[in-house]
Order: sequence, then structure tokens, then C-alpha cells
Amino acid sequence: MYIKIALIAYVLDTAFGEFKFIRHPVIFIGDFIIWFEKYFYQDSRLRGFLLLFGTVFIFGFISYIVHLYVSFWIEGIFSSMFLAHHMLQQSVKEVLADTNPNKSLSYLVSRDTQNLSKSDINKALIETYAENLSDGVIAPLFYLIFFGLVGIVVYKSVNTLDSMVGYKTKRYNNFGFASAKCDDILNFIPARITAFLLMVVKRRFPIKLTRTYAKGHSSPNAGYPISAMALLYEISLGGPTPYHGVMVDKPFFGNGVKNISKEKVEEVLKIAYRIDTLVIILLLSALLSM
Repeated sequence: MYIKIALIAYVLDTAFGEFKFIRHPVIFIGDFIIWFEKYFYQDSRLRGFLLLFGTVFIFGFISYIVHLYVSFWIEGIFSSMFLAHHMLQQSVKEVLADTNPNKSLSYLVSRDTQNLSKSDINKALIETYAENLSDGVIAPLFYLIFFGLVGIVVYKSVNTLDSMVGYKTKRYNNFGFASAKCDDILNFIPARITAFLLMVVKRRFPIKLTRTYAKGHSSPNAGYPISAMALLYEISLGGPTPYHGVMVDKPFFGNGVKNISKEKVEEVLKIAYRIDTLVIILLLSALLSM
């Protein structure tokens, strides 16, 4: 396992967040996906699988070469660029402080934001924090711990593919099928770990209820951190949500308050420090026991 590298990466992300003076490596992954789609797109599952295979192979191979020739310190620095807890917190805070939150929220979520009420904006912020705590923090950390730099790069490659082509639309239903399914597989364990970590830091364990509500989500994974967050903070997330001009009748996650205030979002964000502290303690303990 790569505990030492994971600890370096997590501490760096917690302390500094993104290195804004260099181009983020995920942008290169996105550029390759755009290039492939531009020249090789077909409404075909096979062509979508080739996109998945090509992206994972190219960026996995590059990360493997880097791994062979750099020290664990440098590998930790590179790996920290694929963790996003610091950035996630800052993004949510910026929307909260914005005088036009409907517009700034649109850069964080895929739903229509133009006509959302203040409560709906706050709900969206909590949902995106919960979901991205899994996708952007715990999942990449999980693959970093077990597979090093190659693991975290491969995971972020698949996750980026899912965010760009993994939609159930006419254009991507076949082309993005392989990417979406691979992302579901890779997030299966981390999503459930994320929900459990939330319970640990809140010292409450509504495991059965979390599982029950999570089954109502269209994703096999996203429902777990969202449901856990809703139950732990006694709110209701989900519900009817506008996407691409159509109101989607999503189920509610949790059985608490539906009118969500700005103060509730600020309360939820306080959990970030406790999550970071817990993860660092766990990584230190694992390192010292090796």
C-alpha cells in the first residue's frame, strides 16, 4: 500500500488546495476526451469502450513512468493535485457568498439553476458537497492508498470520462455507456466508505436508513453519501429537480426539514475539518503500524 504517499497528498490538499500556477492535470485528460470525441465519435458502445480504454491506458502509462523516476515526496505532490476537498469547500463557500448564487451554482451542478429558490440552492450545495466528498476526495484517496499514483490517475480519468460523456442522452447513451459503468464500479466501495465516515464524525449510525434511502437514487453510489448527510443533519435532500428544462421527480433522501437555510449549509461545511482530521489520523496510524 502507498500510505506515506497518500498522507503527503492529503495533507498538501488540506493545507494548500490546488496549485493554481500550473495547469491542472485533469484538464489534459479532458482535452484528450474532447479530441477523441471530435474525431472518433460514433453512436456506438464499442467506440465508447475504445475511448475509455485509450484514456485509461495513456494516462495510466504516463503516471506509471512518473512513478518509476520520482521520489515518494514528488509522487505525493503529484497525487495531491487529484484530491479536491479544499477546492470543494471553497467552491461551496463562494456560492454562499455570491450575490448571484444561481449563476455561480451552475458551474458546480448539472441541474438547471436559473429559477431555483434560496432553499433549493442550499439543498443543491449540500448535495454536491456530499456527492463530491465521495467522488473528489474519498474515492481518489482510496485508489491512491492501494495503487499509488497510477491508481489515483486511472480513477480520475474514469471519473472525468463519466462527467463528460456518461449521460443518458441521445448522443451519449451508447458512447458513454462503458465510462458510466466503469465509474459505477470504481465508486461502489468509496461511496459507502464516505457515508460511514460521515457517520463516524457525527457519532450517529443510521446505516439501515441510509441504505434504504440510497436505493431510491438513480446512481448505485451517489445516494449513500447524500442519504447519510440528510439523515445526520435531519434534512430532506433530493425531490423534484429541474434538468435541461424538464422537472425530474426524484425521491427525497432523508425525512427532515425541506426548507434548507444558508446556516444549515454552513453547519454542514464544519464537518470538513473533522473529516480531514479523521482521515489524517487514520493514515498516520496506518503508517506507524507498518
